[in-house]
Amino acid sequence: MMKSKKLVALVLATAMLAATALTGCGGSSEKDRSEDSANGNGNAVELSFWTLSTRQNAVEPIVEEFNSQNEDIEITVSYYDTDGMKDACKVAASSDTLPSMWFNWGGSLGGFYAENGLTYDLTDYAAENDWSNKFSAGALNLCTLSDQLAGYPTSYNVLDVYYRQDIFEQNGIAVPATFEEFESACVVLKEKGITPISTAGLNGWHVMRFVELLIEHYAGAELHDKLNTFEESWTNEAVVKAFEKYQEFCEKGYFPEGFITADPNDTRMATVSGTAAMDIQGQWYDGQILQDGADISQFSTFAFPSGGTDRLSAFAEMVQFNKNLSDEELAAGMKFLDFYYSDENVAQYAEYYNLPLPKTGAAMPEGQPNVEMMLETSNENGTFTITDQALPTEVADVLFSAQDALANGQMTPEEAAQSIQDAIEAYLNK
Repeated sequence: MMKSKKLVALVLATAMLAATALTGCGGSSEKDRSEDSANGNGNAVELSFWTLSTRQNAVEPIVEEFNSQNEDIEITVSYYDTDGMKDACKVAASSDTLPSMWFNWGGSLGGFYAENGLTYDLTDYAAENDWSNKFSAGALNLCTLSDQLAGYPTSYNVLDVYYRQDIFEQNGIAVPATFEEFESACVVLKEKGITPISTAGLNGWHVMRFVELLIEHYAGAELHDKLNTFEESWTNEAVVKAFEKYQEFCEKGYFPEGFITADPNDTRMATVSGTAAMDIQGQWYDGQILQDGADISQFSTFAFPSGGTDRLSAFAEMVQFNKNLSDEELAAGMKFLDFYYSDENVAQYAEYYNLPLPKTGAAMPEGQPNVEMMLETSNENGTFTITDQALPTEVADVLFSAQDALANGQMTPEEAAQSIQDAIEAYLNK
């Protein structure tokens, strides 16, 4: 599904208001850096890298070590939280100040930069450097956007229901095998004063993880996939039923109080503290549990009992490169990423990576027991592309708004479904 290049103009109109505030984080444009190099301002190849703040404790020492070992390369890093990264990149795209390389997700999020000619097409580089034997085929496929390899694959992620084993056992709850059993578990937890499902609504994507599972349940795999490719209308009965159930869960208090305005970066603290029993998370959650100093043995996962094969949501992550990089700059950037994702650094900072790496023959991480189990489940059950990567951003944003309105009783399920379909039609008619 291709986005119109007119989207760049839309981003300009909305994002330039914030450009002044964010330019200081983004640094100079690639054009400026190339001119500085040509004028003799320094001999080192200077590259800027934007990545997630949740990985800062690993990135800082890794970059320091890399720079000390490579006097001819200088990497500088800026850090953003999940939504800050999305906003900063969109602003930089509109003002020609994208960094040399930046973390991004696959699907429509990373696809925006490929579709609008902002990323370096790595197709030829990958062929010349035998990436087909370096990275898993699945990861390369998810990083191929708009007929080009749009990034260096850094992770292949699947999401599952994390739950507190001790809480389930103490309250006589078995792992749900059906949707009805899942609802019964929520009833028991609520009666015991425990929030059934930890989630947070700020920016929409965390709540979406549960909503998309409800859609999978009521629509089934085939219809769900057609909804995400716009082959079927979102006004159908399955979507309405999913929204009705989500609204019912909100009314019954199955999510934390005030969750709509809560920060997703804080959601895991409820399960770590034991005030909530479940959370929809990816395999990176094992590492975060370890970072929080919690007992990893208390946590396990199960596939949401949606029916059918109980598919898991999945997505890829990557590092994208600025289209204006010279051959020398690209080589330096690749050298850095190979160092960053080396076996030695992954072993030393394992909890700051989404493991296993999407490399051929990558080992499972030690001390993170749920990772291998989740990947095995995804292989057995199958996967679907996570919604905010399957849908274009302007449609996903309408879904996020509908989620808030449903939770607050400001919109009926039918109205929510219609609002999304209206956004789809507006997108298709551009």
